[in-house]
Amino acid sequence: MEFTLRPWQESDLESLVQHANNFKVAKFMTDGFPHPYTYENGRAFIAFASKDKPTHIFAIVVNGKAVGGIGIHPQTDIMQKNAELGYWLGEVYWRHGIVSRAIVLMLKFAFDTYDITRVYARPFGTNIGSQKVLEKLGFQLEAHIKNNIFKNGQFDDELIYGFRKEDLQKL
Repeated sequence: MEFTLRPWQESDLESLVQHANNFKVAKFMTDGFPHPYTYENGRAFIAFASKDKPTHIFAIVVNGKAVGGIGIHPQTDIMQKNAELGYWLGEVYWRHGIVSRAIVLMLKFAFDTYDITRVYARPFGTNIGSQKVLEKLGFQLEAHIKNNIFKNGQFDDELIYGFRKEDLQKL
């Protein structure tokens, strides 16, 4: 399935809310990605995603509609050589290889744009799909922290996967 990455636009609001307002998506996100996901949440997110230059939070677009998001979040202070990767995709687009290909594009963007040496992602322990995507792309499991996440009244493990700049040529 073909897709593009582009900056979020106000015109994405309807599609954003349609795909983000899904418990199966929200259950593996921070509480900053609420469920239910409202138009107010969508407007606030688009404003947030559009404020920084260079843009580093992108819409995943299929057939002209924003159906997910992916972002690279440069860190500061002693973590300044690192950036966190975050992503989500509307459920109807799962298992089409979109997230895997979008991550490759974001890794190249991250290492070309920022003075970093590592990109990391923090999937929940029960998010097997995300773990498989990261492992397939060469991310290494660096930490497994038991019961570190509390979401929807339950504890879950936090996993930390890292990808080093020198591994980019393997993709």
